[in-house]
Amino acid sequence: MAKVKTRNTLRFILNGEDVSLADVAPDETLLDYLRLRRALRGSKEGCAEGDCGACTVLIGKLVDGRLVYESVNACIRFLGSLERTHVVTIEHLKGSDGQLHPVQQAMVDFHGSQCGFCTPGFVMSLYGLWMQNPQPSDAAIEKALQGNLCRCTGYEAIMRAARAVSNYGKAAKDPLAAERKAVAARLAALADGARVEIGEGRKRLVVPADVDDFARVLEAEPEATVVAGATDVGLWVTKFMREISPVVFIGGLDELRTITEEKGAITIGAGVTYTEAFASLSKNIPALGPLIDRLGGEQVRNMGTIGGNIANGSPIGDTPPPLIALGAELTLRKGKKRRTIPLESFFVAYGKQDRRPGEFVESVRVPVPAKQSRFAVYKVSKRRDEDITSTLGAFHLTLARDGTVGSIRIAYGGMAATPKRAAAVEAALMGRPWTGATVEAAIAAFDKDFTPLTDMRASADYRALASKNLLRRFFAETSGTPGPIQVTRYEAA
Repeated sequence: MAKVKTRNTLRFILNGEDVSLADVAPDETLLDYLRLRRALRGSKEGCAEGDCGACTVLIGKLVDGRLVYESVNACIRFLGSLERTHVVTIEHLKGSDGQLHPVQQAMVDFHGSQCGFCTPGFVMSLYGLWMQNPQPSDAAIEKALQGNLCRCTGYEAIMRAARAVSNYGKAAKDPLAAERKAVAARLAALADGARVEIGEGRKRLVVPADVDDFARVLEAEPEATVVAGATDVGLWVTKFMREISPVVFIGGLDELRTITEEKGAITIGAGVTYTEAFASLSKNIPALGPLIDRLGGEQVRNMGTIGGNIANGSPIGDTPPPLIALGAELTLRKGKKRRTIPLESFFVAYGKQDRRPGEFVESVRVPVPAKQSRFAVYKVSKRRDEDITSTLGAFHLTLARDGTVGSIRIAYGGMAATPKRAAAVEAALMGRPWTGATVEAAIAAFDKDFTPLTDMRASADYRALASKNLLRRFFAETSGTPGPIQVTRYEAA
């Protein structure tokens, strides 16, 4: 195998400037770089955890040769993850003849800014939306702004501004659109097939040349911190001041960003973001669409990966329970060797997964539910959007011809030290008629499966009751109960 060449500089484009950096700390954030080293202070630090959106910038990356821009949180985006990207900040926005950009002008005219602290983040989120969808619906606008908080409660004025942006200009004539071909060529020219290594000893960062190179790097240094989207690792640094070096950044590895739809299953590479997975998953497994829409804000979904959510092993990760209920399988790789295990067996105990030293999550294979089966997932949180789960239940049911339960898989998050199946509840339902009486008789089995904890998100009693009620809801939705269980405000209108 040919030796991979090494480069000691990180290369990307910042607004219109080509940047090459040799002095990059493994835990340096993009926000700190912009504000402290470049004096680009339009991006603000509000929460330092990817929650408020005041630091929002756009990141352009090549996807199958096409340049795609997405909003991200600069406060938790590490500088080392920017190799071969185009970073666009609020300072780069401009209109024709020195005028304000259409998004900015709309915000001015519709009084979308009050104290002004959050305004740059809102502008950048709306800019990203406008380039993708110049005539967005109210639902699309709200989805794009889930990750932006306004403490002055100026949301309605911001909504009015968002609806009016295209009255001030055409997205097709925007500078980023006009320059897209040239910027794509500049980014493509940065792809020299080299591994990036900066720093020495433990104080260093690595950007592997490809997935095989990543396997070699991790096998040689199994204690390294692997960063895909940084939506969790970013908080290790900004909130907990943890030492994460050495760091291996894998978000740009194309081989880990593949989605394959085959008969009866979808295989998702570990580097696929929630945004990238949305179309395939929501089309083939509709219940997953609304769940993904509630995972953080748009910036978090553009950064966070399904593989990272699994590998992190959190008991309140949102994707493992539904994937376990669907019977997903995980492919793990170490060097050239791979092994495939049921996803549910990956989670061993709190903070412990079945991942050997030097091994990494490569992909997850998700079976598509059969047409005759019923699948649902319900998330309970204090705030509907952009909030961490209190408890989450996923249900996959197939009825036999006689109306009895032929198969059922139930998995929960937030109820134990790991994402966990409700084995006793499943056993209480198997082979019995799918009736209210059967469900109520099985409710008692929850106490055998789970002993939830009390924390800031929910009490143990609340979790215990909510988990039982989610099974009742699933029964109601699959037994012809008249009237919808849940109605959005758009449906109500």
